[in-house]
Amino acid sequence: MSTQKISTQALHAGHDTTQTAGTRAVPIYQSSSYVFNNTEHAANLFSLKELGFIYTRLNNPTNDILQQRLAAIEGGVGAVVFASGTSAISTGLLTLLKAGDHIVASSSLYGGTFTLLNVTLPRLGITTTFVDASNPENFKDAVKENTRAFFVESLGNPKLDVLDLEAISEHSKTAGVPFIVDNTVASPALLNPIKHGANLVIHSLTKYIGGQGNSLGGAIIDAGTFDWTNGKFPEFTEPSEGYHGLVYSEALGAAAFTFKLILEGLRDFGGALSPFNAFQIIQGLETLPVRIKQHSANALELAKWLESREEVAWVNYPGLESSKYNSLAKKYLPSGQSGLVTFGVKGGFDAAKKLTDATELFSLLANIGDTKSLIIHPASTTHQQLTVEQQESAGVTQDLIRLSVGLEDIEDLKNDLEQALIKGGQ
Repeated sequence: MSTQKISTQALHAGHDTTQTAGTRAVPIYQSSSYVFNNTEHAANLFSLKELGFIYTRLNNPTNDILQQRLAAIEGGVGAVVFASGTSAISTGLLTLLKAGDHIVASSSLYGGTFTLLNVTLPRLGITTTFVDASNPENFKDAVKENTRAFFVESLGNPKLDVLDLEAISEHSKTAGVPFIVDNTVASPALLNPIKHGANLVIHSLTKYIGGQGNSLGGAIIDAGTFDWTNGKFPEFTEPSEGYHGLVYSEALGAAAFTFKLILEGLRDFGGALSPFNAFQIIQGLETLPVRIKQHSANALELAKWLESREEVAWVNYPGLESSKYNSLAKKYLPSGQSGLVTFGVKGGFDAAKKLTDATELFSLLANIGDTKSLIIHPASTTHQQLTVEQQESAGVTQDLIRLSVGLEDIEDLKNDLEQALIKGGQ
């Protein structure tokens, strides 16, 4: 493991300039396929006797540098990138699980992830029990004989609940299942879930890591710490019918799941990341440690300002002393609590929509983690497919407004929200 700090790794990890004609910038290898030296070389690549590039659906030199960099900054043995964050989640779960398996998940998830687990995967015979993640004991109580994974968001979107990862990870170890943590909102610059017991870490690279709102991407980082030979995952210990009898745990050791994601997940589901998007995301990753500090500083100051406004009914930000998640934030997010702030306005659903329409600097759109400030009303948009009860479980009240606080001058952001609050009350 490298002793270099994240700011250095974000700039250099994975890129050997002697292998890229001396280019200081990471090149874009915009190719679908790669020429083999001869038939023996080709055969060795397909049989894993040699490692190299075959086809961009499986691997690509630009993507590979991004993967190495992500593994380095999260502290994993390997990483695999995908076309989007949702592609990373769905491919990861479908590579890991089979019909009849069960997941225990936090109820405070991004709406699209909740729907995947609650509606789509059950059609394939994979079910989920959603629990209140504020009490880690709920995970233990929800475990069944067929449970094969725990799934949470380290900082829930949009509930902004900070979870006790270490306590939940202890229950996953007892259950003998991998602990999967979506770390999108916190980012690896603020939190490394692997240090707190996570076995697999997921990111929507579209958000803070990319940071510019211009490219979709997703990733799974494998800690290499889960024992796939514990008897619950025969796909890792028995010969693979899909890869000419390969026994993943024997042939690939700690990186077994990383290679299974590539050899089966990307091969069969095809959610490959474009090399051009990988290049764009690398540019964002290089400045992530600097940007996330300002995102966090702006968000905290704006949250404090919102608490002082008479038009505002409540404010939720883990960095606030008034937040019920503040103590956990001090433990898991001491360097900053990221850029999301939620608040409610007096007047409820209609008032929240009216305020959202009134902003001029904040852009109304369905994304987070951009350098530009964003705003949305989740109850009528991102979480509208959920029942009112499901929305409340996810932390979405009818009056909730979610801000993704960008890098603009904080006074300009306050001025924009002030005029919107005034208009919203008229």
